[in-house]
Amino acid sequence: MRIIVHDFSGHPFQAELARALSRREHTVLHVQCASYASGKGSFEGEEGERLAYTSISVGEVFERYSTARRLVHEVRYARAFTRLAKEFRPDLVISCNDPLIAKAGFGMWASVRRVPWVFWLQDIYSIAMAREAARRSRAGQVVGRVLYRIERGLLRSSDAVVAITEDFGPTLDSWRIPAGKRTVIENWAPLEEVSPRPRENAWRDEAGIGERFVFLYAGTLGLKHNPDVLHELAMAEPDAEVVVVSEGLGAERLRARLQDQPAPNLRILPFQRWEALPDVLGAADVLLVLLEPEAGAFSVPSKILTSLCAGRPILAAIPRANLGARTIEAAGAGIVVAPGEPMDFLAAARNLREDDEMRARMGTAARAHAESAFDIETITDRFVRVLDDARAKGGKRALV
Repeated sequence: MRIIVHDFSGHPFQAELARALSRREHTVLHVQCASYASGKGSFEGEEGERLAYTSISVGEVFERYSTARRLVHEVRYARAFTRLAKEFRPDLVISCNDPLIAKAGFGMWASVRRVPWVFWLQDIYSIAMAREAARRSRAGQVVGRVLYRIERGLLRSSDAVVAITEDFGPTLDSWRIPAGKRTVIENWAPLEEVSPRPRENAWRDEAGIGERFVFLYAGTLGLKHNPDVLHELAMAEPDAEVVVVSEGLGAERLRARLQDQPAPNLRILPFQRWEALPDVLGAADVLLVLLEPEAGAFSVPSKILTSLCAGRPILAAIPRANLGARTIEAAGAGIVVAPGEPMDFLAAARNLREDDEMRARMGTAARAHAESAFDIETITDRFVRVLDDARAKGGKRALV
């Protein structure tokens, strides 16, 4: 098949899937948004007759939080993506992480062209966006209902749905998405690309951390996280370094907090190159994960998966019912506390800092779980079955 793996965010495991599909003699084009600020995967090497990487720019940094600018960027992106898809002439498209308006533009194009496509459901965006819109104004409630209808229509019009967790099931049931077109394939991280590294490594030296104990948060820090927790941790642990590798709203909020309440041991760094990430994670003594309660039903933090690969203990302030929390606890890879309980979070951080044996045990368990669950060939087998079934359906008329 000629397949487009479209991952708007440019995350590493979607790029790994593109490479795995190309090794099975499919012709694969991997597409991501160059304007979207996030931790990007590797898009270099292995290109050839059957694999190519490309990116789309909207001309400036993609706007997440200004409604008007975001709408402009989404429409601009949808037009650029459909032009690219028209030139590539795919037999099938895997659509992942693209914003709803952009995805609707693609969905209508796929309907007209009768191009089969798979909705790879990473987050139920409309739930989060509807809550934020309703919080801003009464008119936001109307916007929220429109967003629900768009996402539901896109799910119905796709030829297959790959959900990353069973937790999305109740919402998909209520939206009457047929169980027969749904498959659950949990996310993963590239085992070979994120391997355990020594604590004392080149990145730690370059960052000037020295021998200090490091709590590290690496990844997106936005509306569904609480960056204030990281500032509180730095204030409570003055002899440790709290390193935040992120960009955007959360990083800006932390910088504003530092203006009012200085914390010399809180470092805020930009996203690092993917090739440097193993050393970044390896330099940490404890890796941090945050997720607010209202986000627990529609989002699973992918940073947990790279943390497992890195072989470091995880301290997570996320809802216990979330798949990420269940994974950490089942693997014995860290400590999970409820979000909104700062004293529990700080107590767990102190326990991890003081107990070398517990950190070592959890780090070993983390890597062992990753090695047992993240085999790319097994994962690709499951995707291929979904793709074959979706292509057999031949592309249906969209309900958008």
